Amino acid sequence: MRTVIWLILLFAVAVVAALVLGRNDGLASFYWNGWRLDVSLNLFLLVLVGSCFALVTAIQTLHALTTLPERARAWRLAQRERSAQLALREALAEFFGARYGRAQKAAQRALSIHQQTPELVQDPGFTALGHLLSASSAHRLQDRRRRDEQLQLALELSKRSSTTRAQEEGALLLAAEWALDDRDAGRALDLLADLNPGVARRTQALRLKLQATRLAKQPLEALRTARLLAKHQGFSKAAAQGLLRSLAFEALDGARDADQLRAVWQQLDNVDRRDVVVAARATQRAAALGAPEDGRGWLRPFWDDIADLSPDDRAVLAEALVPVLPGLGPEWLQRLESAVQRFPRDKYLAYALGHALAERQLWGKACMMLEQVGEDHAMPAAARRRSWLMLAQMADGDGNQERRARCHEAAALIQ
Repeated sequence: MRTVIWLILLFAVAVVAALVLGRNDGLASFYWNGWRLDVSLNLFLLVLVGSCFALVTAIQTLHALTTLPERARAWRLAQRERSAQLALREALAEFFGARYGRAQKAAQRALSIHQQTPELVQDPGFTALGHLLSASSAHRLQDRRRRDEQLQLALELSKRSSTTRAQEEGALLLAAEWALDDRDAGRALDLLADLNPGVARRTQALRLKLQATRLAKQPLEALRTARLLAKHQGFSKAAAQGLLRSLAFEALDGARDADQLRAVWQQLDNVDRRDVVVAARATQRAAALGAPEDGRGWLRPFWDDIADLSPDDRAVLAEALVPVLPGLGPEWLQRLESAVQRFPRDKYLAYALGHALAERQLWGKACMMLEQVGEDHAMPAAARRRSWLMLAQMADGDGNQERRARCHEAAALIQ
């Protein structure tokens, strides 16, 4: 197709030339110092066009000769830049191929080319990337001294210009990750604190902060970070729930007295306090620290809305109430009896009501319910054992030593 177009253009030029130059009627006369030169118009036009072409060619040739040193210098600069880029690409390939020694040498070669070329030194982004790659390779080789040197150089270069902000953010994130590998939670948190607020909310930054806070034994801060990660869909729904509960457990288990436990409970998020499993763990800690009234207060909202709970949550709620029954008020009996009437086949609610009746010294009805729990092999072993021990205590209060011994024997046989 291109050949056809060129042929058509050639024919068009030939036709125009034949029409314009076919008749050689024109005459061009030149006068100089008494002399006269007459030439045909066609010859004059051809000589004029040829002269212009020769002049332009001469000017271009002269320009090419005069700019030859500059073009040679630009060519050499392009070659050095290309060599540096190839060295950096080789370093990346070797790094991803787990050849960290070779990657470090290639990165250093790229940096050396840049340092030896004054025109390329003005590119801090490339140099910062080279230092970061060299530092990453040194970290893989467990050469901490060289890693820290290269990382510091990368940070210094990336802070010199606003165009290298991405390199600075990457250097800080890598440094925090390496600090976690070194089990240095304090340094990791300091590095993450230097990040811009927008960068600190990125998923990778939140993951690093979560690891650092857990390593630093800061469960409450870790819990907040994990909640942000869950909000950003950093975990699946099931994994997020399990992680949030485990962090809440760590915070609650870290309390050494009832006052600390109350403070930790108040610092938990409302979502955590509305979780039956978390509230049950807090109640267990309250029972262990001698604050059963606080534990019952944390469980009361769930008992008031027990109809909205699943069977598993009701089981957890009932098991959590039993350890904090000492000092139980009469209003709780009405609450428990109402729950048992609503769910008459729920054996966990019956288990909690039986112990509540025993706590209020209503031993007749409590004895019947606790015996049913103790003989139910579907109930957890701990609940059955606790029920038999309570029955033994009640028998001891009545002076029935034979029944007391039989209850103790039944509790001992539970595996």
